[in-house]
Amino acid sequence: MRLLLADRLPEQTVADLEARGHLCEMEPGLSADDLPARIAGFDVLVVRSTKVTRAVFESADRLALVIRAGAGTNTIDTDAAATRGVLVCNVPGRNSAAVAELTMGLLLAIDRRIPDNVADLRSGHWDKLRYSKARGLLGSTMGIIGLGSIGFAVAERAAAFGIHVQSLSKPARPAHVVSRAQELGITMCDSLRELLSSSDIVTLHVPSCEDTRHLVDDGFLDQMRNGAILLNTSRGDVIDERALLEALDSGAVRAGLDVFADEPSSGKGSWDSPLARHPDVVATHHIGASTEQAQHAIAAAVIEIIDAFVAGEAQHSVNLEPRRLGSITLTVRHLDRVGVLAQVLDLLSSEGLNVEHMENRVFRGGLAAVASIDVAGETSGALLAALRAIPHVLGVSEATLRDRAQGP
Repeated sequence: MRLLLADRLPEQTVADLEARGHLCEMEPGLSADDLPARIAGFDVLVVRSTKVTRAVFESADRLALVIRAGAGTNTIDTDAAATRGVLVCNVPGRNSAAVAELTMGLLLAIDRRIPDNVADLRSGHWDKLRYSKARGLLGSTMGIIGLGSIGFAVAERAAAFGIHVQSLSKPARPAHVVSRAQELGITMCDSLRELLSSSDIVTLHVPSCEDTRHLVDDGFLDQMRNGAILLNTSRGDVIDERALLEALDSGAVRAGLDVFADEPSSGKGSWDSPLARHPDVVATHHIGASTEQAQHAIAAAVIEIIDAFVAGEAQHSVNLEPRRLGSITLTVRHLDRVGVLAQVLDLLSSEGLNVEHMENRVFRGGLAAVASIDVAGETSGALLAALRAIPHVLGVSEATLRDRAQGP
């Protein structure tokens, strides 16, 4: 396959991909505006921060897979990809340690005023009296909003500092998440108000989406403890920056920020932000995942996704329908012969039944196989009889998706 790497990956990663027979072209200087004119002829696009707009998918002639070398996919038009049958996959969890480390670094920098210490010393000014005042972190309470892989990584590190950790109670959490939270001694709050009003530190680890846009607004900030610390290493649009500036000006909160709503799309350039310049803010340049360890882990995951794609699997896809579609599942047991499934699909097509999902597995020994086919529509006795009459079909059964979902 031909791969366009629109952001820089380790040279060893490129070598590993080329050793697998892929043709790689790494062009980290490509911008979002450049991509539509460059995408023709490529099967796979790999990006980190470069935006992938609808125009890219409209211009593509071979594109089948877009990989976000990171977790968030808000910079990719996943709906446009879906309408053109292009898989969008991400790399969740591989940068968790790096982001968690920066989160704790921002917290320490705020509590001990490290940036101001360094700036004064570099300018030749000694002021031990001023900088000897700090609250300290031991015994404080941290509220984590977003208890995913990064949230847990932050919780682990915060617990080591003697910080009590709490998060929001969610009844649908998987058992392994509940178990891990219990191991770390994380307290679950029944409401956001309860979490905010009882936390000395609030840290955000949520994706960018419609539900999280401006999560931190006037009402959110009003519920925080006076003098609390707000940390954001997730996405800039999670915070209403006007509301945060007002809270900072009033002295109600302090903040550690790695992301901003209007941050530059390029890696270097002039930029001015009242929020980043505020004396009660410690800010960094969206570098949460930018450690050598994280980049190598992410690059390894990119290779895993490409290997899986070649093998016919969609690993970590974000734009496939997550649930089973259709109304009926047909199970067709058959001898593993050429043309059997083609006849099955022809009959389904003649009845106007659209196939939503299909999987065919061969039994041990290679003589027989079983196909599971989800279809939209209603079957008839005549159709089932016709399917069973196909040469080499051993048996046909049907079940409604609703019945299977309800269980016995």
